[in-house]
Amino acid sequence: MISMNETWIKQRMSHNHDDYHLTPTDDSAWSSLFPRKMLMEDDEISWNIMYKNIKYSDQFKLRGSFLSEISLHNVRLDPQSVHGQAQQTNLEYLLILDVDSLVWSFRKIAGLDTPGSPYGGWEAPDVELRGHFVGHYLSATAQMWASTHNETLREKMATLVTALKECQDAMGTGYLSAFPSELFDRFEAVQPVWAPYYTIHKIMAGLLDQYNLAESAQALKMVTQMADYFYKRVQNVVMRHTLERHWLSLNEETGGMNDVLYRLHTVTNDQKHLLLAHLFDKPCFLGLLALKADDISGFHANTHIPIVIGAQMRYEVTGDELYKEIGTFFMDVVNSTHSFATGGTSVSEFWVDPKRLGDKLHTENEESCTTYNMLKVSRNLFKWSKEMIYADYYERALTNGVLGIQRGTEPGVMIYMLPLGHGVSKGRSYHKWGTLFNSFWCCYGTGIESFSKLGDSIYFEEMGSVPGLYVIQYISSSINWTSAKLSLTQAVDDVVSWDQSLKVKITVATQHSGTATLNLRIPSWSSSSGLKASVNGDPLSLPAPGNFLSISRNWGNGDTVLLQFPLGLRTEFIQDDRPQFNSLQAILYGPYLLAGLSTGDYDIQTAAQKSILDWITSVPANYNSYLVSLMRQNGDAKFFITNQEKHITMQGSPQAGSDSSVHSTFRLILKDLSSSKIRISGPEAFINKAVHLEPFDLPGTVLAHQGDGNALTVVNAGGDMGLAEFFVVKGLDGVSGSVSLKTKEGCFVYSGFNSKSDLSVKLSCESRVSDPAKDAVSFTWTEGLKKYHPISFFAKGLRRSYVLEPLFGLRDESYNVYFNITN
Repeated sequence: MISMNETWIKQRMSHNHDDYHLTPTDDSAWSSLFPRKMLMEDDEISWNIMYKNIKYSDQFKLRGSFLSEISLHNVRLDPQSVHGQAQQTNLEYLLILDVDSLVWSFRKIAGLDTPGSPYGGWEAPDVELRGHFVGHYLSATAQMWASTHNETLREKMATLVTALKECQDAMGTGYLSAFPSELFDRFEAVQPVWAPYYTIHKIMAGLLDQYNLAESAQALKMVTQMADYFYKRVQNVVMRHTLERHWLSLNEETGGMNDVLYRLHTVTNDQKHLLLAHLFDKPCFLGLLALKADDISGFHANTHIPIVIGAQMRYEVTGDELYKEIGTFFMDVVNSTHSFATGGTSVSEFWVDPKRLGDKLHTENEESCTTYNMLKVSRNLFKWSKEMIYADYYERALTNGVLGIQRGTEPGVMIYMLPLGHGVSKGRSYHKWGTLFNSFWCCYGTGIESFSKLGDSIYFEEMGSVPGLYVIQYISSSINWTSAKLSLTQAVDDVVSWDQSLKVKITVATQHSGTATLNLRIPSWSSSSGLKASVNGDPLSLPAPGNFLSISRNWGNGDTVLLQFPLGLRTEFIQDDRPQFNSLQAILYGPYLLAGLSTGDYDIQTAAQKSILDWITSVPANYNSYLVSLMRQNGDAKFFITNQEKHITMQGSPQAGSDSSVHSTFRLILKDLSSSKIRISGPEAFINKAVHLEPFDLPGTVLAHQGDGNALTVVNAGGDMGLAEFFVVKGLDGVSGSVSLKTKEGCFVYSGFNSKSDLSVKLSCESRVSDPAKDAVSFTWTEGLKKYHPISFFAKGLRRSYVLEPLFGLRDESYNVYFNITN
């Protein structure tokens, strides 16, 4: 990145620590930093007012009241919920990691003994960013400790803090890092170096979280010593060179240095920390936002989102309304012109031109770090404003942009980017899935934090004579609401496609009497038709979606609130105003972004339908019992009947959550439709019944034979289905659990394994089946290797149809997020 400032002030920092002006030359210094390409008289006045607000920040007082955070110590996730399972997966990873390996490079730099061995990836001893993940680990363990009170984790994080303290003491200057301070010499000289302040921010933030969440006085002392060290370094740069040199160096990624220093100032009340925070408020970026210029294109997204978070913290610390406006404008710009349907942003880590995302869909979309940070921006805005748009955004981005970056319940396996192209897969991006000990990308650090603090934005508190609680996320959890002397348990029914509503039950427990107000979010994606709420069975009148339902009463033990929100299907256009992309749309079900299983097709040509329900239908609850995978064993190897681009072959053992598992799964459609509405278990229910076999990811098609000796193929269902009709009979090999597929003419589906080059599945019509051939026409019946997600739909197009399921639940399957939907 290059600075957008045309001129810079050359000024030394004052020696007088009693006068903490930005520069001792006052307004003229700040004025010369004005971005000239935006120069207008009114804008220049606003720019100079910004300086006044810095200089006289103690004159600003906060207007109104913020909502208060509910401590993670007082919120517990239901371990059986999606969020609870994600938290548990992350906890297991945090416990796997070894302290000696984490601090290896810190000890090396400090000249201490280095037991154990260092980790690889971005934490390897020769990588300049090493140490950043350790900072994230400090934050994540503090958050996870607060969320679970896992004692093993508490001991591990305390051991880590002590080990880092030994390193800091050994160096004796307050400096603490896994790389030598010479990297800052290069940074200050504006020479190539990989983001040393980015790493320092992570370490300082981690130590501050250890103090705030785990009450580590040692950690507070350490982070304060680090702040004092870097105050002197920045002071020295400005004294020896210019303020221009310092701000020019900020064109390298510095993380959220301003944010952590403002937060530290709220603890220490040390004005040096406030001044240093100001000096990391990047003026060439915040100035543009202050002027409400939509000019973020070309900026590295995750370099600059944390700077906005720091600006928001500046507003909370100083009360300066300008920085509230900066945060609000920034969120509006990103959300309206630079965001995907997931709620995420960035293309190959950068912002492109506004409303130009249509041709930017590929594997390198939505860096996970950016979603983590945008959630912070929206969270702050909601605390200040209580506006529904920010709560809706938080739900969207958390559900679709965070939950799916873990690979199921495998600890320590996460992604860097979230692919949003056509026929993409999470496992086929540039970075692919990470590994436990040899990745440690930036998105691993934010990932372990995200899954450690899933409970931090479900509930917010409003202080007053009558305490109020805002419930903005419907996640199965419990809260100890101490100020109201109430405990609440929120139970959310599993969402399914065949019952299109979100059902929530909130139960109150209390041993005291007193009035309190529950403010329950009525999501904007819901509808008034079918919206229901009651207290102890008594119906409540409801506001329109996009508002809060406020219930103020004297709550008693056992009081129950029931909520029901209709879940609707809808499409959403991509943020691109060019005509060639005006049919590119995503499909959502309530807050859930649906992806279509596809290796590349993304056209959905519908008839002249009046409603989305005319071409999208839910997958019935019993359909998983009709899924089957048919296998033959050849020595130790297992081969499954597989659909490969409408060619039916035998393929080796598929991996769970992969394309091969999808292509090796078929839905049995009974010719006798009267039996198709019941749940069936095992092959016995299908013996001697006529069936069609539908490839899992190609609804509306079936397997068909092409006569004796010819390979099976896939054809569209409908019309004369004689060639697609098979009878399930007991396997001719006589093995229990095996089946054979027989045509009405007496022919059998056959796979001979004649050669590696011929694994095709054919039809054999020999009048007498020999003993060897009995094996070739017999297949072991197994449950379908792929299952329908409870939130699954069929999207019917004129040329082909798709299975839709939530993006967050996919692992290595190929998918589309955006479809070309035309009539």
